[in-house]
Amino acid sequence: MDPPFLHELAKDAIATYPDDTPNVINHIVTNLTATYGTKHINTRQDEWVFNNAGGAMGAMYVIHASITEYLFIFGTPLGTEGHTGRLPFDDYFHILEGEQWAYAPPSLKKEVYGPGSVHYLPRGQVKQYKMHENCFALEYARGWIPPVLPFGFADSLTSTFDIGTIWKTIHITAREMTRNLLVGKI
Repeated sequence: MDPPFLHELAKDAIATYPDDTPNVINHIVTNLTATYGTKHINTRQDEWVFNNAGGAMGAMYVIHASITEYLFIFGTPLGTEGHTGRLPFDDYFHILEGEQWAYAPPSLKKEVYGPGSVHYLPRGQVKQYKMHENCFALEYARGWIPPVLPFGFADSLTSTFDIGTIWKTIHITAREMTRNLLVGKI
């Protein structure tokens, strides 16, 4: 997948359906399905699961998962704050609704990302972030994905003890990664 294409798609969805996140998501998934086909895109738009990682909690819908890429919607109507994690891949966080703030020392200034903007986090860098109420984003990661899976499960294993959510997340991610491997997508 191409980050500039995803950025343009996100901006087009926001312009077409302002302040209508369900239709923004549908627009994105419909266009991705037309571009990449159902063999690479999970069209089950009601397949949301909680995600607790880096101290932040929200929900996610996995649109695509392979061993070298993932694409999902992440967000919450309540707001959340946490640690990005020191990821082994480049991460593109396309804000669809709401506002995200980010911060990394030694700067003493916050970064502000609104609808249509991209919070780009190069591999190996780390930030604190906050998603305000009603903030949702299209998150795209490119690089070696398997090593980051423990980051996605650590909070659920050590603080929330939400084994059901861990199981559902593993099931969806494994299904999508396997599906993509079977059609030759690494």
